[in-house]
Order: sequence, then C-alpha cells, then structure tokens
Amino acid sequence: MKRNSMTVNTKILEKTIQRCRDQHIILPTYKQMANPELIPSAIREKLKNIGLWDLNSLNLFRITWKNEPVTHGGGFGNVNYLELPSELTGVNARIIVLLGRFFPTGAHKVGATFGPLVEKIITGRFDPTTQKALWPSTGNYCRGGAYDSKLLGCESIAVLPEGMSRERFDWLEKMGSEIFATPGTESNVKEIYDKVKELKAQRGDSIVVLNQFEEMGNPTWHYAVTGHAMEDVFHQVAEKNDRFSGIFLTQGSAGTLGSAEYIREKFPLVKVCAGEALQCPTLLYNGYGSHRIEGIGDKHVPWVHNMKNMDMVAGIDDEVNIRLMRLFNDPTGQSLLLKQGVPPEIVESLPNLGISSIANMMGTIKMAKYFEWTSNQIIFTVATDSMEMYQSRLREETQKRGEYSETDAAIDFEGRLNGISTDSMMELTYLDKKRMHNLKYFTWVEQQGKTVEELDAQWYDDQYWSRQFSKVDEWDDRINEFNERTGVLKEYI
Repeated sequence: MKRNSMTVNTKILEKTIQRCRDQHIILPTYKQMANPELIPSAIREKLKNIGLWDLNSLNLFRITWKNEPVTHGGGFGNVNYLELPSELTGVNARIIVLLGRFFPTGAHKVGATFGPLVEKIITGRFDPTTQKALWPSTGNYCRGGAYDSKLLGCESIAVLPEGMSRERFDWLEKMGSEIFATPGTESNVKEIYDKVKELKAQRGDSIVVLNQFEEMGNPTWHYAVTGHAMEDVFHQVAEKNDRFSGIFLTQGSAGTLGSAEYIREKFPLVKVCAGEALQCPTLLYNGYGSHRIEGIGDKHVPWVHNMKNMDMVAGIDDEVNIRLMRLFNDPTGQSLLLKQGVPPEIVESLPNLGISSIANMMGTIKMAKYFEWTSNQIIFTVATDSMEMYQSRLREETQKRGEYSETDAAIDFEGRLNGISTDSMMELTYLDKKRMHNLKYFTWVEQQGKTVEELDAQWYDDQYWSRQFSKVDEWDDRINEFNERTGVLKEYI
C-alpha cells in the first residue's frame, strides 16, 4: 500500500519500540478490534485470566464491541446490543442500541482514544518516556485516554469540567492521572480549550494534546470498528425486506458519527441524524446555553464532524432525559414498565444506558416518528456507557425531587417517553449543512489555529473525508510493522 507523506520521528520511534519491548506491549490492529477472531489464540487464551478493567496491556485487544459481557476472563462473541421493543419506544420501527458497557472502563471511549494516541506512538510523534498525553474532555474521553495511556506505558493529564459526575473524578484519581477541573459542565468546552492552551504554554513539548474534537483518529476508529459492528448486527437481526434506515447519534465530539461514514458506503439510502441538547441548540439555532446530558459537549462544531454526511439535526430535551433516567433505574419506574408490557429482560437491561445513551434512544424515537417508519425499518444508535458512572446523579435527583413515586413514573412514561415528538427537528438542505459547517470557523480558525484552506477543503473537496477514512489499512500496516519491530508478538504465535 502506498504510504502518505506523514513525517516519522525515527529517534523517538526507536525509544518507543524499546519501551514497548521492555513492557511487553502489543498493539491490536483495527481489523482485530472489528473482528476479534483474528486475534492470536494465545492472546485470547491469556485474556481468560484477566479482568475487563484490569491494567494489563493485553486488554488493548478488548477494545471491541464483541467482548463477552462478563467482568473477568471473558472471550469474544457477537456484538453487545439491545433491541428496544415497541412497548417501550412507542414506535413500530426496530431500534438497536450498541452497548458500550462491556468495553474496559465501561465506555467505548477507549476506542476513540486508541486511534489518536497509537497513531502518534507508531510514527514517533509521541514519546512515552518523556511526554504526557493530555486528554481534553467532558468525561468519558479522558477516562478512556487515561486507561489507554496506562496500558501503553504513558502518563496522562485529564482536563474536564468541574460539574461532571463524581465517579469520573474518583476513577481518574485511581488511574494516577493529573487532573484539572475547568469551570462549568457539558457545554463549557471553550473553558477546556483555554486550560489546555494554558498548560501547553507552561509545559511546552513535555505534553502532547490529543483533542477528541480535532483528532481524526477518533472518528477513524468508529469508522473501522463501530461501523462494522452496526453492519454485523444488522445482518444478524434483519429479516426479509428489513432496511437499514437510520442512525441517530448525539454530536458530542462527532467521533461516533464516523460510523455513519462507513454505513453510508454500505447502505447509501440511510438517514443520519445528529443530536444535541435542546438547551444548547448550536446546530439548530446557532444558540448557546447549558444542559445536563453528560457526554456531549456543545457550543461549537467539532473539526472532525463531516456536516455533509448529515441528513437531519434534532434537539433533545435534557429535562425529559433526566426524568427517563429515573424511570429506567428506580425500582418504582421499572415496576411500571413491567406493568406496561415491557419484557422483564429489557427492563433489567435498561441500566446499561447512561445519560447520553438515553438521549440517543430519544433521538431514534424522534426519527422513527418523523419519517413514519414501519417495523421493516431498523435504526441504530449507541450507548456510550451505562449508569455505573451516574449513581451520584440518581441520588441528587432524589434529594432534589424526593422519592420516585408511582405517579412520577406514570407521568414520565405516558407524558414524557410516549410524548417524545418531532419538535426541534430540522431536515437539512445543502445550505443548512453549509451554515453549520461554517460555524467551525469561529472555533477552529479564529481560536485553534486551523487554516481557512483546510476548512474549505472539508466542504469543497469531495475526497477530503474519504481520504481520512481510507487510511485505516495503512494504519494497520504500520501497527503490524511496529509489533514486528518490538518482537513481543512472537511470544504468542
């Protein structure tokens, strides 16, 4: 395969190879993360004695949607997913949610962080012996980055808003990350950028910033792995005449939307909808604000978001989101769902949906109602994480609103879940997409040093995005070469 012109720092690369050799680190390829059956059998055998969250470098091979859903010693199987029945969603369309709970750290962000860090490691643009990896985030991204850094023998810095859940900070402290809490919550992304700029000015080359909003390795991982997972599940569950009709994903860093690039290649008629919090309607109304849907930063358009690949934008009401969080997780709410005919196994599985995951579910319902989709049409979304990271939020809601009652549950089911409507939705014209794309100028050109030329290339160059994602095979070649040079893989062949 023809290589691109990326510069490789051979001196740093040699140091990194030696570091990985000393620490017995092997890097998985994108193909192996999408298809774990390609992982050497000796590695799969050794993983049977390793916990899912253990700080063992072999857990890099568990950066996949296909982990056996156990906490210790699992193998690999089919994609972990949940199909939501119409008794819950109120729509006829089939809604499939990929479950991120069964990744190391309990969130798929270990994949979104793998791409940016490993690409720099195997090209000598990151020196794990002298540099720290800085992960700007509104939560799970810096958790994934801290974990991957640990497995790859690197030190990490986490920058995230002070208003994020306590569980995130506690876990980062256990990882030994250097932590900086910035003002605000989900929507205060600029404050994160400001802190990163300050740290970079203070420390110079001793840190390498891996910003999920601009690192192409983030959507590339989802293109190569999450997109394949969606395709696998579709072929597994689809019946005659079923169609892959839609994908709904909250914008966040726009990384997960990389999966839609892959799916568009396989299913050209698919509709793709990007969601955002209604309380901070940046795409919908060029608006601003703050919200409580943890996991999606706002007030800007990520550099890695291909707006041309979007068909629709939808606003998700954070008040409904938080109410449904209680409905799905409080015993009183779960009891009501059972009475409404939701199958017990589905009710038991709802805690696998974290706060942003519930927002994604809400978005799929809005799409199904807007397009009047039938039972032959399948919509996909993802659950980035589970409620494991948000127990403090449940306690806070109880303190704020009191114990969850049967009346609360009935109102939330009938009025809020069944009441999800097609308001705050916009089917996009060419000019709508261009307007949203142009918002990148104010963050990325004026503030973050990108050029107008590349901004224009993202819009006018028809090959810009396909070139980014076509590099997957090249990265796999580089990873294989790196592993060959460390020599560690020979222990397992």
